[in-house]
Amino acid sequence: MKRKKKNQGITALKSRYGRMFTLPWLIGMIIFFIIPLFEAVRFSFSEVTIVPGGIEKKFIGFANYKEILFSNPDYTDIVSSAITAFLYQLPIILLLSMVLAILLNQKFLGRTFFRALYFLPVIIASGPVLSLLFFSSSSDLSNLGASESISTSLISVDEIVADLGISGGAASYITTMISRIFDLIWNCGIQIVLFLAGLQSIPSTLYEASRVEGATKWEEFWFITFPMLSEVTVLVGVFTMVQLITNDRSRIITLLYNNINSAVYDTTSAMAWFYFLVSGGIMAFILFCYSYFAGKRWKA
Repeated sequence: MKRKKKNQGITALKSRYGRMFTLPWLIGMIIFFIIPLFEAVRFSFSEVTIVPGGIEKKFIGFANYKEILFSNPDYTDIVSSAITAFLYQLPIILLLSMVLAILLNQKFLGRTFFRALYFLPVIIASGPVLSLLFFSSSSDLSNLGASESISTSLISVDEIVADLGISGGAASYITTMISRIFDLIWNCGIQIVLFLAGLQSIPSTLYEASRVEGATKWEEFWFITFPMLSEVTVLVGVFTMVQLITNDRSRIITLLYNNINSAVYDTTSAMAWFYFLVSGGIMAFILFCYSYFAGKRWKA
């Protein structure tokens, strides 16, 4: 009986320490995330005016949303271009990162060097190098695309696609992907690391048994590697979608930052919330389709 009470006392002590350690995080989340979140919702339904000593808010309903959707000629075009870029970049980044992770998981000379090389953009992106690379004083390389400037000086992507007999929307899609290959590989660093962690967690006995049964590498990928990476793929997909939606080099995020710096809080909040609802709905639909058609099949 005394031993049971002692164990309960240790459990209560650990719980108390856990609450103490998480308390600063909860306070910070409430102050810096939840309160500004609800304030942004109020701004989107209000007319915000800067007055001496603070901000005045006047409730106007959906007027801000009507303005950005029906009176602003540029906003809907910017949102549609951002969503289009998101939809064509997402599968390419996932495919590239998975293929590169499978290659880097093989045993070859210099494997550690190449793993560090593909993760290097993540380190550079957190420092001032990215600003010097993408926001040059002479030209904005983020709009031009560094890979596009390199590829056009070496080869003509349009001529290659035309020689292959590809036309229409498929030709435009392939040309855009090749022209922006630098930007796509640049965004694959963390995804490669996550896929590598998933690949290394797959038991080697599964591959040994498949070789005994005479399975090919293609069959190993579709019946072992890909199903075992299903949960990691969801994690990588969510991370990539958030990364693309909140990319500070996209036109919509740049527009929001510029409006905030200009103290336009009401319509900017409406723009941000509409963009969040559209992109969030697309994310939910993609995750639902993946879990229903792919995850459900493999779990069964």
